[in-house]
Amino acid sequence: MIRTRFAPSPTGYLHVGGARTALFSWAYARKHGGKFVLRIEDTDLERSTEASVNAIIDGMKWLGLDWDEGPFRQMQRLERYREVAEQLLGADKAYWCYASKDELEQMREQQRARGAKPRYDGRWRPDQAKAAGLRPPAGVKPVLRFRNPDEGAVTFIDLVKGPITVANAELDDLVILRADGVPTYNFGVVVDDLDMAITHVIRGDDHVNNTPRQVNIFQALGAPLPQFAHAPMILGADGERLSKRHGAVSVMQYPEDGYLPEALFNYLARLGWSHGDAEKFTREQFVEWFDLAHVSKSTAQFDMAKLAWLNHEYIKEADPGRLAELAAPRIERDGGSLAGGPALVEVVKLLKDRATTLEHMAEAAMMFYRRIEPGKELLAEHLTPAVTPALRELAASLERVEWQRPKLNEAVKAVVAKFSLKMPRIAMPLRVMLLGQTQTPSIDAVMDVLGRDAVLARLQPYLVES
Repeated sequence: MIRTRFAPSPTGYLHVGGARTALFSWAYARKHGGKFVLRIEDTDLERSTEASVNAIIDGMKWLGLDWDEGPFRQMQRLERYREVAEQLLGADKAYWCYASKDELEQMREQQRARGAKPRYDGRWRPDQAKAAGLRPPAGVKPVLRFRNPDEGAVTFIDLVKGPITVANAELDDLVILRADGVPTYNFGVVVDDLDMAITHVIRGDDHVNNTPRQVNIFQALGAPLPQFAHAPMILGADGERLSKRHGAVSVMQYPEDGYLPEALFNYLARLGWSHGDAEKFTREQFVEWFDLAHVSKSTAQFDMAKLAWLNHEYIKEADPGRLAELAAPRIERDGGSLAGGPALVEVVKLLKDRATTLEHMAEAAMMFYRRIEPGKELLAEHLTPAVTPALRELAASLERVEWQRPKLNEAVKAVVAKFSLKMPRIAMPLRVMLLGQTQTPSIDAVMDVLGRDAVLARLQPYLVES
């Protein structure tokens, strides 16, 4: 059975790169009827926080990335890491290292001075330590290092990049257990993937350099290798590393900014993967189409304008009732009063085809829920003596017309024709009197949504004869 995992470190929010990795891993498991595992790699004790764990889980739930097992936490598995470390120690594939931080820094400075690559020199390998007469210093807690092979090379097949080979001579003896007994990343991830029977490790391109080290640990344990797939890095539209100015914010910032989860899901799916020319597709289509063969080897570019376009497309086809529920708290937050106003679902129907985000929609909807009194200059510009008689006649006809948009449109056109006016000469003052502004949807649609009582009440003060 296919088993994939998403294994974030809870040292911050879930960003778009991590979400894209989770999405690919989730889709691969779902496509093949496998299992998707969530694992929290919380061994960075200084930076890991419970708030970050919650932010990651909230982001995944919002995107609809459900997991089958977990969330597992590495800090609850310390005994297991120590058990495997003892196994390597007993097989002479790991050893205790007593080198201090100062010693290690001095060693690297000397290597840099010689023009050599800074790396651990193996001084506490048992044979080297014995030859040098080194003895464990009293009171010093050692770290445990993996005894990396000296000869040969590590070769693995990356399901995105193809064959990758790294000479063992390029790899030094990495620390696998810190002095406090907490595993390092490269060791913990191997033990976890082994215990959780992960068959496919799908992760970001920044982990490629870790893979040869992990392969050597798998092999030292006599364990089968999972298959590896490294997705391309995500850059900003300017080709620079993704940062907040490109939109690299917490996934949970997107609902705050008025994006729908299906829009971000769709957009992330297309970052570094494609299916022909398809730009917009459902979750079900993505699962059906997804494969690793079409994950790009090249970097992907995050484009906020493209995301906004997708969000607009999803808002246009979304259920108005759902959009109304999402827009309501935004309107109330900004001082709008839904009580006594037109039904929000009807306002949403009127606005959603033009809205890029829910914030944009809520901002546009405010004209219906917060009365704006037009200024004297605006009234003087549009409510002129030349059009006032026509507006009075229209108000009278509105008292008896059947209150449906086509009938309202007919009523306005009849007055325009009778008084030989152009439509804007009537529509503009109506907008100003009804909503206090000149930029609104079609005036017949505005009146339809407001309702007869509200329309007549708003027109009356401006059209009363002196």
